[in-house]
Amino acid sequence: MPPASQDLSIGIDFGTSNTVVAIADPAGGVEALTFDHRGERLKVYTTALCFWDERHGNGLRTRVEGGPWAIERFLEGLSAHRFIQSFKTFAASASFQETRIFRERFRFEDLLSTFLRTLLRHGGERFDLSARNVVIGRPVEFAGHRPDDVLAMRRYGAAFGNLGASHARYVYEPVGAAFFYARELDRDATVLVADFGGGTSDFSVMRFSRSGGVLRADPLSHAGIGVAGDAFDYRIVDQIVSPRLGKGGSYRSMGKVLSIPNHYYANFARWNQLALMKGSGDLKELRELARSALDPEPLERFVDIVEYDLGFDLYQAVSATKVALSSKEETEFHFKAEGVDIRAPVTRAQFESWIAEDVDRIAETVDRALQSARVRPEEIDRVFLTGGTSFVPAIRRLFLERFGESRLTSADQFESIAYGLALIGRAEDPDRWAVKGDGREKVPMPLP
Repeated sequence: MPPASQDLSIGIDFGTSNTVVAIADPAGGVEALTFDHRGERLKVYTTALCFWDERHGNGLRTRVEGGPWAIERFLEGLSAHRFIQSFKTFAASASFQETRIFRERFRFEDLLSTFLRTLLRHGGERFDLSARNVVIGRPVEFAGHRPDDVLAMRRYGAAFGNLGASHARYVYEPVGAAFFYARELDRDATVLVADFGGGTSDFSVMRFSRSGGVLRADPLSHAGIGVAGDAFDYRIVDQIVSPRLGKGGSYRSMGKVLSIPNHYYANFARWNQLALMKGSGDLKELRELARSALDPEPLERFVDIVEYDLGFDLYQAVSATKVALSSKEETEFHFKAEGVDIRAPVTRAQFESWIAEDVDRIAETVDRALQSARVRPEEIDRVFLTGGTSFVPAIRRLFLERFGESRLTSADQFESIAYGLALIGRAEDPDRWAVKGDGREKVPMPLP
């Protein structure tokens, strides 16, 4: 008989691009929650929502799906819909108050609650947010300009609390990854954990030591920055796509020739912002600009991308280019949909020049984590890399130069954090790992 939900520990890695749930049982076993989608068992649940209207009696009723079902509904395009992706990047933004979806207004916590309900619906009986031990990951530093940490955690608390998890513990995501990695250690070690997500890059320095058959974990420092995979994607868009959508162009107004405002193109920095343009006044303004532009065709392509919800397809093309450049010196960016056709060669050297400033900021954050821990690079025994961006050659080179090949290791780019969070729920004193105080308490952790 499977354990009751109250005997399970549930770890939730709510990510910018993907969400993973792991469940640890009383015997110490841990596994990812799987979702049956079209006969395929998925361990990763895309962080996305799709809203659409259906006829109900004499009126309309708004329906919603999440994860791969949201993408499926969005791609079908059979009715008017709103597709929301990467909304985690709004968590710490005081400027984001709400968005209107059809007839309703949604705050961030409403979007998160709605997303979690779809996750619960597809997750089955074992995924119970009222379970005794629910551990939720959070970034060391949230994404966005001047992120408000207190606001983000209040929004998290409201959303998870609405679904019965007001008692949940919140733990830094790289700490979850460290717990997962610690099962492989066979000796005392000082470990740097680098977690690269879609919106943030987070780093923790941990000291693991054995005493009386128990592995003790001591967090020495944490550091984070709101620069990660999405920022790298934006560099590709900014250099290749935006100039072909009117960026740098001009329009005529009241007898004067003016530059097309750049702020429309900044929406490509976050895929969720691009999706929200359809529900704001931006789309209307773009149409007006296209009518008065000296060269209207590029702006018309921009309008088509927003109007036909092509952001997801564009994201796929950009992601494919980035992945290709991890193994090739040169590739071709190609995006084609609804009459929009953008094609351009791109080399790894070009890409690395575009992201150089981002990589430097990440490097500074790594150095800050080491300095806060009062640890020199040569005193780090192991470096554990997790997240898709860790495969970008410029990022890997950063760690190779500082620590050497022999000290680098990596694991499943999607599941390691959720596994570690679930294991923390089974630790002797999981409350000590919750984000509070300075987080430097030494905590005994039984060997896996």
